[in-house]
Amino acid sequence: MSRRRRPRPDLSLLLTLLLAACGQGDASAPSVQEQGKETIGLYSSLPIAWNESADIKGLLADTGPAHWALDALRDQGRVISLDALADATGALPLPQGAVLVLAQPRPLTPQENAALDAWVQRGGRVLLFVDPMLTAHSLFPIGDPRRPQDIAMLSPILTRWGLLLEFDDAQPAGERLQGAVPVNLPGRFSASGKSGTGVGKAGDVVARCQIEEGGLVADCVAGKGRIVAVADAAVLENPEDSTEIVPRKAALVDLLRKLGVSARSGA
Repeated sequence: MSRRRRPRPDLSLLLTLLLAACGQGDASAPSVQEQGKETIGLYSSLPIAWNESADIKGLLADTGPAHWALDALRDQGRVISLDALADATGALPLPQGAVLVLAQPRPLTPQENAALDAWVQRGGRVLLFVDPMLTAHSLFPIGDPRRPQDIAMLSPILTRWGLLLEFDDAQPAGERLQGAVPVNLPGRFSASGKSGTGVGKAGDVVARCQIEEGGLVADCVAGKGRIVAVADAAVLENPEDSTEIVPRKAALVDLLRKLGVSARSGA
C-alpha cells in the first residue's frame, strides 16, 4: 500500500497558516443561513480551494475570483476543505450525511483508506476524480510537493470497491467530450469482480459498480453509501476561455446530482 509522502516542514507550516486564515478544515456547526444545505467536503491536491503560489502571501491572496469549481460547490451547499481524511480518532471528519468531493488527492495513508471506506459503508457519498495522467498546468516542477498529484495512486481503495483503473498510453492528447464530461488523456474503469462486485479479504461483498460512459464513470453502491468515480480530472481545470466554464460547471453539477445533491440545496 502506498505511503503518503511527508511534506517539507516549511510546507506544513504554510498549509497550517493557510487553513487557520481561511477557517478551513473545520467541521463546526453550520450557521443559521447554512442550515438545510448539503455539507460538501473537499479533499484535493488541485488548487481549487486556494491559489497556486510559491509563497504564503500569494496563497492567502483574496483579490481574484474563486476557482469556478469552488463556486459551483458553494452553490450546492456548505463547503469544508479537509487537510486529512482521518482525524485523531481514525474517523473521517465529515458528518455522515455529507458529500465528499475527492479530486486527485495525494496517496492515502492506511488510516485514511480505512476511514474513507468505513464512512462510505455507513452511508457517506463520494464524488471521486482519479486521473491516471493529469494534464492541468502547474507552476511547480515535477517532484515539488506543492505540485498537484500527476498520477493517481489510489489502488488500495479502488481495489476495495472492486474497480480497476486502466490507461491507454497510445491515445491522442487533447481535450474532448466523453458523454457530457470534458476529458484529456482519460483513464478507463473496469470491474475487478463478477458483475461489477468488489469483494473484501474476508469474501464479503464490499461494493457493486455500474461502469458507464465507455469506462469513464463508475457508479457504485457500497453498504449504505455510494461512490461516483470519474477516471479523469480535466473537467476541473480552469480554462483560458471563460466561456468553457459553463459546460464544465454543468458537468460537475450533473455528477453531484447522481449522488442526490438537489438543485435546491444551495438555495
